[in-house]
Amino acid sequence: MRKPRIYLNQDLSTALKQDSIVSLDDNGQRHVAQVLRLKAGAAITLFDDHGGEYPATLEQVSRRLVTVRLNSFDAISRQSPLAVTLAQGISRGERMDYTLQKATELGVHHIVPLVTERCGVHLNTERRNKRQQHWQGIVTAACQQCGRDRLPKFHPITSYPQWLTQNNTHTPLRLVLDPEATQGFKDLPPPAAGVELLIGPEGGLETSEIELARRHGYQSVSIGPRILRTETAGVAALAIIQALWGDI
Repeated sequence: MRKPRIYLNQDLSTALKQDSIVSLDDNGQRHVAQVLRLKAGAAITLFDDHGGEYPATLEQVSRRLVTVRLNSFDAISRQSPLAVTLAQGISRGERMDYTLQKATELGVHHIVPLVTERCGVHLNTERRNKRQQHWQGIVTAACQQCGRDRLPKFHPITSYPQWLTQNNTHTPLRLVLDPEATQGFKDLPPPAAGVELLIGPEGGLETSEIELARRHGYQSVSIGPRILRTETAGVAALAIIQALWGDI
């Protein structure tokens, strides 16, 4: 049976050098004690987003406290060598959750949720903060499941024009999914460095938004002759990118 993996937002290298005992946060505690129902003595793996992972053993397990003994450090890296940024038009409910989960599994380095013209989700400040926290939880859980030792950077919710005008990543290959594009992924040269991918929400991007992206250095690219749902398009495009130029 594969050992459960838990993300802990603290410097585990320092903890390993000291007494090697750490306490899980509320999310980790709930997952270990209430979801997995693990007992003291069970083997788990911790990671802290600084690279590598830490084989560990549960010391104490209760509903209010879970402590873990760090046993060693494994310098393994499962980070994709291709730095991919997914700039995704916000979609509703489970569609967005699915996109973020699978994008994390497929190795993206950055995720940018975008408010576009056809975005059907209207968020005030309070709802934005809750959505952001919820999505960060989706990404973290996906990292725990798929074996990633680093979390993708999750950017704040941003308007589409603001992202295009303020994005200073200087990614050499910038792509926008466009059903009218005449070129596919296989027609593109291998990127010199990273890739940035723009995908619209349900209903896609407006023609004016695609034209705006082109003016900011994005190339239109088609994913094939069929129209895909937004959550399918993101997963398919990322899989193609990783298969062509990444580690799949």
